[in-house]
Amino acid sequence: MLTHEFMRNALLAGTFIGAACGFVGYFLVLRAQVFAGDALSHVAFTGALAAAALGVDVRIGLFAATIAVGIGMGGLGDRAHPDDVTIGTVFAWILGLGVLFLALFTTSGSATNGTAAVRVLFGSLFGLSRGDVALAVAVSAVALAALLGMSRPLLFASLDPRVAAARAVPVGLLGLGFLGIVGLVAAEATQAVGALLLLGLVAAPAAAAHELGRTPFAGLALSVALAVGSVWLGLVLAYEISQLPPSTAIVGVAAALYAVAAAYVRLSGQFGEMSGSSRKP
Repeated sequence: MLTHEFMRNALLAGTFIGAACGFVGYFLVLRAQVFAGDALSHVAFTGALAAAALGVDVRIGLFAATIAVGIGMGGLGDRAHPDDVTIGTVFAWILGLGVLFLALFTTSGSATNGTAAVRVLFGSLFGLSRGDVALAVAVSAVALAALLGMSRPLLFASLDPRVAAARAVPVGLLGLGFLGIVGLVAAEATQAVGALLLLGLVAAPAAAAHELGRTPFAGLALSVALAVGSVWLGLVLAYEISQLPPSTAIVGVAAALYAVAAAYVRLSGQFGEMSGSSRKP
């Protein structure tokens, strides 16, 4: 398997992308901002197709849209947590814009990069060039370095924002910077699983880590490990089963890991209750 360059490229890029998704995903779950990942998947779809319709590199629209919207959501602060009706309406509107740009893209003579647009939607780790791999590694490394630098104050601000603000922690600035980084990671992660399946790689390993992790930093490390493991195992499955797309395999593994973690925690709790009741006189 490793004798193929496309597989080595996929594993290298996927490792860094998975690590970044696991890191941001843990904090998204902790801060109850998983909807931000879902929103940014819609934005990635729309931004990439807008660039394709204009005949420019889809990555320009992809990165510009996701980072800008991520920072915009961070700037809203508590107002970024509206009710479900508002969230659904905004998401549908963004997705509708994406469909509009898709229609313009398919009918415009200036749109020539159709393959790249499809890759944004569904991911294509097996089709990455050396330049794509270098970009994925660089973007993910920058995101990871920034997240590591802000992890302690961000954790404090996530667990108890009022106390953190009273201790002079820049809660608002941290939220702004964090969602900007989420936008950066979301844009790059579309190369792994595509905009339509982005939320699976971001949320599922992180949710499993929250179920199993005994401390925040142990959970954070576990989230990264599970996300990277999902990418590795998904790529192996996609290599062995030629009809299975890599993005489907990766997200399928991530979802299965969460299901196993949730079942383990539930069963452990039930066995603990049964053992405790059996010891009572």
